[in-house]
Amino acid sequence: MTSRRNFLQKLTLSAVSIPLIPNFTQKSQTTMSSNAKKASTLRVAIMGLGSYGTRVAKAMLDSKNAKLVGLISGTPSKVKDWQATYNIPDKNCYNYENFDAIKDNPDIDAVYIITPNALHHPQTLRVAAAGKHVICEKPMAINAKEGREMVAACDKAGVKLLVGYRMHFEPNTLEIIRLRDNGEFGEIKFFQGLSGFRIGDPTQWRLNKELAGGGAMMDIGIYSINGARYMVGEEPIWVTAQETKTDPVKFKEGVDETITFQFGFPSGVISSCLSTYSTSNLDKFFLNGTKGFAEMQPSTGYGPIKAWTNKGPLSFPHVTHQTVQMDKMAGIILDGETAKVPVDGREGLKDLIIIDAIYKAVKTGKKVKLDLT
Repeated sequence: MTSRRNFLQKLTLSAVSIPLIPNFTQKSQTTMSSNAKKASTLRVAIMGLGSYGTRVAKAMLDSKNAKLVGLISGTPSKVKDWQATYNIPDKNCYNYENFDAIKDNPDIDAVYIITPNALHHPQTLRVAAAGKHVICEKPMAINAKEGREMVAACDKAGVKLLVGYRMHFEPNTLEIIRLRDNGEFGEIKFFQGLSGFRIGDPTQWRLNKELAGGGAMMDIGIYSINGARYMVGEEPIWVTAQETKTDPVKFKEGVDETITFQFGFPSGVISSCLSTYSTSNLDKFFLNGTKGFAEMQPSTGYGPIKAWTNKGPLSFPHVTHQTVQMDKMAGIILDGETAKVPVDGREGLKDLIIIDAIYKAVKTGKKVKLDLT
């Protein structure tokens, strides 16, 4: 773990310094950057060749509009294995010290950052400075300050910043949003989001505050945060939160085990959510209105997603989330397409603002106001 800390410090020192933007206005994620190419295929380098990076790479084999063409990793043996598996040339392979040279590689359009949370910020700044589009796994950073700097860096460089919100393209999710927008559930009154699993290895980076930025909230909890927003269709205006910790040895100071949190929305909708590392099989969304309801369980797993309403089950066939995500993101980056539920950096920043507020509410025991406009 010491080597990881040293690695983080080295990356942070090598990152480009970008001033914090005092405020931002919502920009359409369809604004084309000056160096965006009109092309049929988005050529992607994956940074971070771990388990989720592997899942994305396999999913991209079936993508119509996105292709894995480059690798960035600190483990040479992984690079060699991936080169053989995905036919990646040496000229498109980099390590964490030299990937700034990607700026001189015309065969790579975007970098998908799939590394520990605390590395997202410095790595995004460097990729943006190299003139490449950024797709960053969620959470986008470990706090809103870093998120603002990432948005500013990509704006300055004229590149896209997208976040790996795969559920924003999932068919059952989009159908429930459509039904809500059409008034099928009447006036929305309540949302519940349950997100949790029992975490294993106590030495993994997800339980290291320096690398993860927190605990369950920075991993599984963000699904209920983001889900509450897109299922209700409004931005919350306040949050309250409470923390429970049953194993302070495993979940050290600053690493949350379980947090329950509540949102209030402008229309009067209330949400009740749970984020935990201590209970398995928690993956449920419930949306309730005056005329009906929608329920999903599992709601955010890799699939198949199960969903139903007061009128019966939804019957969309399972799709590999990451395949659809990468094809849709290719359209956003290359062709200026839009997503029904945004996946840009400003969307990611809103979740970070909420996470900061949740931790503040836990610490103070008070209701914290939110301003996501």
